[in-house]
Amino acid sequence: MRFHIITLFPDMCRSYANESILKRAQEKKIVSFQYYDPKDFTNRKFDRVDNRPYGGGPGMVLEAIPVVRAGEKALAVAKKKKGKIATFFFSPSGKQFDAKMARMLAKKYTDIILISGRYEGIDARAKKILKAKELSIGPYVLTGGELPAMVVADSVSRQIKGVLGTFASVEEERTASADVYTRPEKFMHKGKIYRVPKVLLTGDHKKIEEWKGKNKRQKS
Repeated sequence: MRFHIITLFPDMCRSYANESILKRAQEKKIVSFQYYDPKDFTNRKFDRVDNRPYGGGPGMVLEAIPVVRAGEKALAVAKKKKGKIATFFFSPSGKQFDAKMARMLAKKYTDIILISGRYEGIDARAKKILKAKELSIGPYVLTGGELPAMVVADSVSRQIKGVLGTFASVEEERTASADVYTRPEKFMHKGKIYRVPKVLLTGDHKKIEEWKGKNKRQKS
């Protein structure tokens, strides 16, 4: 899987992708990340890529031309690899991203282009030209699209064989996860003893699975 991130702040995404599971996945060449900064595709002075919105309104808008150029570069790279491509930008009103979609993207596509907006949004013409679908990670507003891009990349990567140690680690297969515990068996905090549930110490796998199922239902 190849992720193509269009962002004004590639180091924000790079710092996340170069740690932990995603770092190991890149080292094993299971996934890769490429970054495209719209500032590298503008002819304006001082690498400006924002401008005032037509019709008035607060803030600034990310210009279409540098975003389109960055997107076309990403598309060219993906097409050169003969990949199957999906292109998205982020908006609170977009289609809700979830575990089902993560599994579908991991199975169906080889290249995912993620456009990270800033300011008051991206000139709508860029979205139209790049045929980018609107995606949401939740009904709230963030400063930019970098966090959503990495949420999608992380979630999709987890669905790819070899990224995680075992398939059992793919928590997205469950609608809810049971509480988990580790050592020590008990400890005291502010005068109160906190213990691991006794059933988890029995070694009786049937009872443990029953407890996990009940615990998940109570949480969901």
